[in-house]
Amino acid sequence: MDLRSDLLERFLRYVRVNTQSKDGVEDRFPSTECQLDLARLLEKELAALGLEDVRLDSHGYLFATLPARLPPSHARRVPTVGLLAHLDTYPAVPGDNVQPILHENYSGGPIQLPKAPDLAIRPEDNPELSKYLGDTIITSDGSTLLGGDDKAGIAVIMSVLRLLVTDPKLVHPRLRVAFTPDEEVGNGTKYFDIQAFGADLAYTLDGGGMGEVEDETFSADSASVIITGSDVHPGYAKGKMVNAVRLAQQFIARLPWAASPETTEGRAGYLHPYQVNGSVSEARIQLLVRDFTEEGLKRLEERLRDIAADVLALEPRAKVAVEVKESYRNMKTVLDRHPQVVEFAEEAVRRVGLTPQRKAIRGGTDGSRLSLAGLPTPNLSAGGYNFHSRQEWVALSAMVRSAQVVRELLGLWVERGLTAGA
Repeated sequence: MDLRSDLLERFLRYVRVNTQSKDGVEDRFPSTECQLDLARLLEKELAALGLEDVRLDSHGYLFATLPARLPPSHARRVPTVGLLAHLDTYPAVPGDNVQPILHENYSGGPIQLPKAPDLAIRPEDNPELSKYLGDTIITSDGSTLLGGDDKAGIAVIMSVLRLLVTDPKLVHPRLRVAFTPDEEVGNGTKYFDIQAFGADLAYTLDGGGMGEVEDETFSADSASVIITGSDVHPGYAKGKMVNAVRLAQQFIARLPWAASPETTEGRAGYLHPYQVNGSVSEARIQLLVRDFTEEGLKRLEERLRDIAADVLALEPRAKVAVEVKESYRNMKTVLDRHPQVVEFAEEAVRRVGLTPQRKAIRGGTDGSRLSLAGLPTPNLSAGGYNFHSRQEWVALSAMVRSAQVVRELLGLWVERGLTAGA
C-alpha cells in the first residue's frame, strides 16, 4: 500500500464534504445535518475495509472495531486502544465548497491563494514551512478554510486502518474507532458513551504539525454578561434612558488588553469577547475564559465580576449579571496518573525518526472531557497548520509521519503491554 497516495486521495475527498457545525444550536444534535454526509461516507468505507461493529448512532457518532492481531502465544496484557477524530469543521470561517489546491515540490517563498491574493501564506509568518521544502503543501483556494482540522486526522486514521487490514505482518491491539460530531462547538463528547466504546485508553488525531504529543489543555469556561437597560423615546430620554449598548461598550473597554488572545501565548490565559448582541433594553456579551490552572480561571472570572461592578457604578439603574458555564478542564491531571499512555506516544515518534515535542494545547480536544471522564486520551499531530483560518495548510509528509507514528504506537502496545497505573 502506498501510504502517501492513500492519505492524499482520502484527504482531498474528505475536505470537499462540508461539515461545518453551528454554535448555539440547542434543539438538535449534531448541530448540522451536513456532518452526517461525511459520517455516512466513512461508515461505508469502514465496512468495505472489513471492520466490525460499524455503527452510526442517532447522535451522529460513528463507531467501528478492528479485532486484535497478536503474535502467537502472546502473554502480555494488551489494552483496547481508541482512535478518534472529529467530523465537523470550524463554523466562524467560510467552509462550504472547499477547493483544495496542491502546491507540489514547494520551493520556499509565499504560497499564493488564488481567491485571496492578500492572504498569501508567507514564510515569515509560518516558519514551519522551512521543514517542508520539496514537499506537497495543501491549501484551500483562499475563499474558505481547508478543513485539515480535523479531516487530516480522519484521513490518518482511515489510512492506518487500511494499512493494518492489508498487511498481515503488522500486529496491533484491538482497536475502537470513533468519529465525533460538534467538537468545534464544544459538544464533541456530549452523548459519547465511554463504557460502550470499551477502550482502555485512546488518542485523538487533532493536533498540528508533526511529532507533537499533547498531554495538557486549557481549563475552559464560557461567560455571558447580561446588561439590562431601559428604553424610552430618544427625543425625551434625558435622565430616563439606560442604554445597555453603551454600557456593553464600557464593559468591553475595561477588559484587560494584556489578557486577550491577541496578546498572550505559552501558558498565559485570556478573556475573549467573541460576540456582542443587544439593544438599548438589553445587551449580551459572550466571552471565552481560558487558563491552564483552576486558580487562573477563577481569577479571570473574578475580574469579570469586578468589571461588572465598575459598570454598575457608572449607571446604578442598570442591571449587570455575569453567568459562567463550565466547558472543560485540563486533562493533564488525569494523564499524569497514566504516564505510559503519553510515554508510548513519545517513543513512537522517536521510532519514525522525529524528536517528540510534548506540548500544552492552547485550546481543547474531545480528549479533554474523555480524560476527565475516565478515558485517558492525549492528542497527536495530524499534519496541519493555521487551523480555523483561510490560510490553513497541511503538509503531506507530516500526514505520512502522523500515520507512521500511529502504526508504531499500536505496535508498542502489543510489544510492551499495559502495566499497572498506565
